[in-house]
Parts: sequence; structure tokens; C-alpha cells
Amino acid sequence: MKEKSENVNHGSNPPDNAIKDRKTALTAKRIETVVAILLGITTLLSAWASWIGHLHGGIQSINFTKSNNMASQGTAEYNLGMQLYLSDYMAWNVAKDYYYELEAAKLDGDQAKIDLISDKIRTFEEQNASEVLTEGVAWMEENNEDNPFKMPGMAEKYFETAKGDFDQAQELLEEGKRDNSKGDSYMLVTVIYSLTLFLLGIVGTFKNMPNRIAVLTIAVVCLVIAFVYMCTIPLPTGFENMNFFEFNK
Repeated sequence: MKEKSENVNHGSNPPDNAIKDRKTALTAKRIETVVAILLGITTLLSAWASWIGHLHGGIQSINFTKSNNMASQGTAEYNLGMQLYLSDYMAWNVAKDYYYELEAAKLDGDQAKIDLISDKIRTFEEQNASEVLTEGVAWMEENNEDNPFKMPGMAEKYFETAKGDFDQAQELLEEGKRDNSKGDSYMLVTVIYSLTLFLLGIVGTFKNMPNRIAVLTIAVVCLVIAFVYMCTIPLPTGFENMNFFEFNK
């Protein structure tokens, strides 16, 4: 019975060779190979993230410059629109007297005077009225109004070009802000890759195998986190087109 019990106990334990294989599955040489591969991959990914981050920074600067130029152009267009508005208002004050004379001629029934004043008004408007004022006068006559500046949206028409420039400037500014945020995100990815490189670099300094494995595991986790996060950050505008690389030659 004793001999049978010894045979049973011996059969329940793993063979010595299996235990030895488990211990030697992660040797120092294998870990060095894994570290070398991860160092190469991390270095390439870090260089990529750094390059894309700098591209975002360059596009941000371009957009901010364009936004500033467009805002300056919008200011110039606004001043031009204001001058045109004042010029039309002064022209209307003069033309208004002609319209009073025309109404008086109509009341008198003097057709010759009516034609003369009508020609005077037409000539004056052709020489002094802008397209906006001409449109307002046509609206005034169609709606039996006494002032073209009562036309809905009359004042806004003088500043349409300026408004378009300001809107475009704001759009470029917001785009520049987005590029700045994306560039900062890529810089964060670069920092995580740098941490990964540091951890991979110190793996060999540990003599104890469990410590090496622990540091290597942390480095792999950092690498995966950085790569996944980098994939969620959009690339620069137009980067997927070949024209982008031609532009950056």
C-alpha cells in the first residue's frame, strides 16, 4: 500500500523538465531582443508624432497669420462701407429735394418740368448713387415709401463684404486654435513615447528577472496607450492628399 501511495503522489506533480521550461521561457536574451524591437518601434512612432505635431504647429501659424490679414482686410472693407454709406446718405439728402420738385411738378401737371426733373434725378443718381442706394430708391418707388434707407437690410448691405471677411477671419482663427490643440496632443504623445523609451532603456539595469518583466510590462502599456491615443488625433488638413507633400517641398 505504501508503494502504491508513492506512485500516486509522484504522478500528480509536474515533471522536472516542465518546471524548467517554464522558468526559462523568459530568458535575459529573449527580453533583450524584445526590448530592442520595442525600442525601434517606439523611436519610429515618436519621430512620427513629433513630425505631425510640428506640422500642426506650422499650419496653426499660417492660419493665425491669414486670420489676422483677413481681419485687417475686413476692417478696411468696413471703413469703406461706412464711407459709402455716408456718401449715399448725403447724396440722398440732395436727391430728396429733386423728388420734392418732381412731386410739385406732378401736382401742377407740367409734363415738360416733370421730364426735366426726372432726367436730373436720373443723371444725379448715376453719378453719385451707389448700387445699394439705387436698389433702395427702386424699392422706395415700388412700395410708395419716402426714404430708400427704410428698405429692410439696407444698412447691412454696405458691410456685407466686411462681414464676410470677419467671418472668414474668425473661421481661420478657430481652425488655428484646433491645430494648436492637435499639436499639443501630439506633443503629449511624444512625451509618453519618451517615457516608454526611458523604461525600455533601464530594463537591462535590473538583475532580478521579475523586476525586468515588471518594467517591460509598464513600458508596453505606455506604448499601447500612446499609440491608441495618437490614432484618435486627426492629421493635418490635406495630409492625405499628395498635394500636401508637394506644398511642403
